[in-house]
Amino acid sequence: MKAILLKRQVVSWALYDWANSAFSTTVVAGFFPVLYNHMTGQLSAGQAQFWFNIALAASSIVVALASPVLGAIADFGGTRKRYLAAFAALGILTCLGLAWASVGAWWMALFVYGLGQVGFSGANTFYDALLVEVSPENEVDLVSGYGYALGYLGGGLLFLVNVLMVTRPAWFGLESVTSALSVSFASVGAWWLVFTVPLLMNVPETPAQSDLGIREIVGQGFRRLRTTAGEIRKLRTAALFLVGYWFYIDGVGTIYKMAVFFAERILELPSDSLIVALLLTQFIAFPAAILLGWIGKVTSPKAGIAACLIVYILVVVYAWRWLETSLDFYFLAAAIGLVQGGVQSLSRSLFARLIPDSKTTEFFGFFNMVGKFAAILGPVLIAIVPFAVSGAESRDGILTLVFLFVVGGFLLYRVDVDAGVRAAEEIEARLSGVPGKSGQ
Repeated sequence: MKAILLKRQVVSWALYDWANSAFSTTVVAGFFPVLYNHMTGQLSAGQAQFWFNIALAASSIVVALASPVLGAIADFGGTRKRYLAAFAALGILTCLGLAWASVGAWWMALFVYGLGQVGFSGANTFYDALLVEVSPENEVDLVSGYGYALGYLGGGLLFLVNVLMVTRPAWFGLESVTSALSVSFASVGAWWLVFTVPLLMNVPETPAQSDLGIREIVGQGFRRLRTTAGEIRKLRTAALFLVGYWFYIDGVGTIYKMAVFFAERILELPSDSLIVALLLTQFIAFPAAILLGWIGKVTSPKAGIAACLIVYILVVVYAWRWLETSLDFYFLAAAIGLVQGGVQSLSRSLFARLIPDSKTTEFFGFFNMVGKFAAILGPVLIAIVPFAVSGAESRDGILTLVFLFVVGGFLLYRVDVDAGVRAAEEIEARLSGVPGKSGQ
């Protein structure tokens, strides 16, 4: 293993992915969709999906609108870790809330779940921005992939324990599946809390740029946000990448968030098969994310992303035409596991190359804002196809994801990375009066 992956600050940073990925696996991809399906038995599939999408959209919009402003404030005040801790605390508390809401009304559980999405996504804005604090520019692909890899491993390990807890509650001294679900949600909160501590203790942070009070910092944050909006237009390469990213990450997010609902409600596959497939995805994604991070370093992150998009297109076509059995679903889960962490980590590291170092949180606010708005388009396209296209069936809607991957891939092809790096260095030099990335 390369020495940089053993550095305390790098390990501490990556452990936050280990920490919060438990929410992504156990709650988002695993148990909450299954729980929600059972809690909404009195609703039609269409009604249940409608309210589920409303909760996702609402939480996405909150984070999308707030992230750039919070990023600007954090960059000015040197408080990235403080804001990360605040949003992580919200996510942790909602995990405990889900442990209680799981025996209540479906709308209450959905509201708490939406708050958890806000905490999870909001904290990631500041976590992503801390990448440049722990990694030199020439290692950013490897370190970014390392974070995702630990996330898949850590999230997968706790998810495995939670699966055993729910399927064999007596082994853990629990009376029922319902109580096992409650304990599983609570365990995610505890896991998230414990493994966030190393980042807060060991990851360095650029110090505050002034001694201004909170009101002045907020005002400066809004002013810097307006400046960032102007500069992102000047960084044409970064802006073009963000548009392409918006398309293809929409497809990635749609597959991840809707896979369980699609397989259970549309294909009527058994829940046990879905859980096994999710575990398979997690543990394959662990080494694959590291491997793709290394490939991105020796070739280019752009080439690595393009390869991942080709795999996603093949996955969508296979799911539309041939997916029928649990074995088919396992095959697709393995394929997704090979590329899911890679496309995310390489996108993050490529974007880090295209922006000024001193404004990473602001620009990553835009990066996460794009990702949050992207979580809306795919489900909407899938939902309207059966109504808009004569003779179309529910599963035909997933073909719209091919459009998202193709458009995103085409725009990625148009990204000139070298020109983008030079533009970011010029802005960094103007802002700081010192050489940019190439001078580090």
